[in-house]
Order: sequence, then C-alpha cells, then structure tokens
Amino acid sequence: MRPDLRRVRTVDYHTGGEPFRIVVDPPVAIPGADVADRRARAIADPDVDGLRRLLCFEPRGHADMYGGLLVPPDDPGAHLGVLFWHKDGFSTACGHGTIALGAWAVESGRVEAPDDGVTDVVVDVPSGRVTARVHTRGGQVESVDFVNVPSHVVATGIEVETAYGTVPVDVAFGGALYAHLDVAHVGLRVEPAAYGELIALGREVKRALVDHPAAVHAPDPRLSGIYGTILFEDLGRLPEGPHQRNVTIFADGEVDRSPCGSGTASRVAALAASGALRDDQVLTHDSIVGSRFVARVLERTSVDGVDAVVPSITGTAHLTGEHTFLVDPRDALVPGFVLR
Repeated sequence: MRPDLRRVRTVDYHTGGEPFRIVVDPPVAIPGADVADRRARAIADPDVDGLRRLLCFEPRGHADMYGGLLVPPDDPGAHLGVLFWHKDGFSTACGHGTIALGAWAVESGRVEAPDDGVTDVVVDVPSGRVTARVHTRGGQVESVDFVNVPSHVVATGIEVETAYGTVPVDVAFGGALYAHLDVAHVGLRVEPAAYGELIALGREVKRALVDHPAAVHAPDPRLSGIYGTILFEDLGRLPEGPHQRNVTIFADGEVDRSPCGSGTASRVAALAASGALRDDQVLTHDSIVGSRFVARVLERTSVDGVDAVVPSITGTAHLTGEHTFLVDPRDALVPGFVLR
C-alpha cells in the first residue's frame, strides 16, 4: 500500500436502520475542558470539521450519514465521551448513536460485561451524561436501553405557517430541542411514499421557529436551536400504551431512518405531560422504515423548576462493517461533497 495515503479507521453500526460511524481513535487533536466544550471548539476547528466532512460527505459517506468521534469523558464516572456529527455539523445529543456505542463497547470488550445480565455503559455527550444499558444473553447483545438526560416540554400549541396552512406545533427537549407535528393536520402519512413532502415540511417548520423563544435552551445556550422536526402519526393504542410512527427531519433536511432516540425522549416528555403516557405504560415508537423503539418514563424529576422525566428508550444496534478510509493527497475532491 502506498505510504503517502492517509488512513482513518472506523467501526460502523446501524440502529434501527440509521447509520452510526464510530471513530475510535480520531487522527486529529480535539481539545476542550469537557465534551460540551470540545463540541464548541470542534465546530470552529478546520481539522476536526474536516474529519467530519471526510467521513460524512460523498464518496465515503452520503447526505444522511451519521457518526461520532470518541473523546475522553468529563471525569472517571463515565466510560467514554463522544462528539456526534452529521452532514451539517455536530449535534448535542443522539440516542441511536448512544445505543450503538453501548453495543460496540460491550462487543469490542471496551467495557466488560457478563454473558447474561445488564451492563451500564456511561457516556458523556454534549447535552450531559447518558447511559447505554446493555442487555446480554449467552454472550450476545440482545438490546440496549438509552437512558437519557431529563427531558421536558418547552411549549405547546405554537401556530406555525406552512404550505399546508397554519398548524399547531409543540416543542420539547430530549437532549436537543425538537418541534412536534401530528401529520394528520396536513393530510400526510409517515411512509416512504411521502418522503419528499415530509422532508420539505420538516424543513419548513424548523425554519419558522428559528427566532421563536421556544428555540432557546436557557440552562445552556450551547444547546439552543430547533435541531429537528418530529412528524408523527398516531396509530392508536396498544394494551401497553400509545403507538405512534414518526420520521424526524433533522439538521438541514436529514432523515432519521430509526425512530430517533433523543427525539423519542422528547416524545416521551410530551406524552407524559399530556397524560397520554402513564408511568406504568410504554410508547411503541415506529420509524418510517418499520424499525421500532420502545420507550417509557424511568423517573419523574424537575429541571430549573420545570417538570421533567428521565426517559428510557430500548432498541437494537448491529455491526455493519469495519473500514479503513484512505485519502490520496492528489485527490481534488477531498474532503468530498453532498448533493442535498
């Protein structure tokens, strides 16, 4: 192999169909006092941001690629830290990525786990400390519970003008701020056939809330901004609780193939606040591709005097590949491009 080729190694998983590309040993320095500070610095660091674009953009990635750079945790109380990234930058939270990291940590031996039992993999993310609770049986990972930061409703019934008319939108925090819209208000279904319309609507709602007070996360302004729009469809109720299908349009038109982990956490907060999800029930949350998370209220708490819940979201993650990406110094298309 030519010695002048730069190499970047990754381990790739998918959680409910959504990719998660793990960079275990980033080949660039990522300084910072803690994970949240590392994210703030990474946004402005051309080397770190260049690594993100290299792994996310075509031809090594695509417009809907997602991943994370492992960094040191904030203190010895966590096993690892991570900076989540997508085609438009670095996000503050990622539930599907946390589920994948939990599976990877146990399957790789990074965190020791029994053949049969439950192992907590503690992860520092920009929005706080979260836990991937990994369930193993016969030496295999069966499922992972994503135990999120406290999540809460920010605002309800915000009137938003769209191409479909004025619609009511709620905003809730699940590690990031999400706008929630029932697609029944616009006559759409959460299905692949409506993919284009759903992306356009999600972008429209997000743009409409850019300067809205609900887009401000007062406890930590670094977490401000509507990260995504959750377009959900009510499928009625199962004996164990509400059943919904959603698609989350995040960043600039990126589509979550999974039911969205941090988005599901914000749905748990919204449904619990409205009384539609009791503490003894679960939310069955499906994605646009048919994958499923099961979520519940783990405990009730408060944040700065606001009622909140600690959500637990259960899903599965699977290894899809281990890659060594190469960079030819003669390649004029480095770090790459996106067409959407």
